[in-house]
Amino acid sequence: MTQIPDDPTLDELRGALAPLLARHAAFDGWRPAAVENAAAQLPVDPTIAKLAFKGGAVDMIDAWFASIDARMADAWPADTIMPLKIRERITALVETRLTLIERDREALRRALSILAMPQNVARAGQLGWRAADAIWRAAGDSSVDVNHYTKRATLAGVYGATLLAFLDDDSDGWADTRAFLARRIEGIMRFEQAKGRLFAKKDRVFSPARFIGRLRYPAT
Repeated sequence: MTQIPDDPTLDELRGALAPLLARHAAFDGWRPAAVENAAAQLPVDPTIAKLAFKGGAVDMIDAWFASIDARMADAWPADTIMPLKIRERITALVETRLTLIERDREALRRALSILAMPQNVARAGQLGWRAADAIWRAAGDSSVDVNHYTKRATLAGVYGATLLAFLDDDSDGWADTRAFLARRIEGIMRFEQAKGRLFAKKDRVFSPARFIGRLRYPAT
């Protein structure tokens, strides 16, 4: 059973309840009833538990997704994942996320329906970006230039599409989703390689200033 302090803060309570919410949201929807039933498992006062999710369904979904980010990172410490090739790291991390939510597909289906509502689109984008950022960070990416943003934007789209494929995948061991993910990650790797070649070529573009500098200070 999840352990919480005797007098938890709302953040601590939210973190403790988050992994339990999806199991109940599959039946109760992302509504207060799911919070009440999750609170009964800890157990904590349901009235206090509801204060941790004052934003309603989207706050509940946000907390659940955050718990997946954390459990994914815990499953792949740096000394375990860094020996892998980069595409193997991304694949392993995404597949770990899918394993973590496999039992809660109905809750995921309901969550994505809520996030698709017009009033929640911006928040959905933030959550997708956060998931992609968590994956890249766990994979060891520390880029701070434009690569930081392009990597996350690309992976956020791939991860979102993979979730949709996963929802309706009845294949053995969700083989179809794994194949779908492999193709999309191959696309990411090709994009990164092409981008790397493009930036490398910039160093070889004729520069009048560099040419004049070499005339004045020839290489020795």
